Amino acid sequence: MKVLPLALLSLACCSCATVKTISPDNNHVQIEHQGKKSYCEEIPRVYSGFSYNICLLNGEPSRRENIGSTFGNVPFFVIDAAFSIVADTIVIPYTAVQQIDKGSINVN
Repeated sequence: MKVLPLALLSLACCSCATVKTISPDNNHVQIEHQGKKSYCEEIPRVYSGFSYNICLLNGEPSRRENIGSTFGNVPFFVIDAAFSIVADTIVIPYTAVQQIDKGSINVN
């Protein structure tokens, strides 16, 4: 039973996108990758961490390869997206209420 809190804590630390979007300041979050801003205008609060990672893909073009940090040649945002789906699912009761009360999160 002691493993569950540790697993949840490590999950929260790994899924940075969920942590960034669960309670953003002024209902606004900045999404950019290597200095290139995202074209997303808003993201829903439910599954906001996963949406954040998808918005990283929808950004200004670059003339060079800029996938960012990798782990075993897998871009970090892909790994983060997988953990964010799990973390976002855990916090659905909270984010669903916030979506109703405050609406979507503004981007950039």
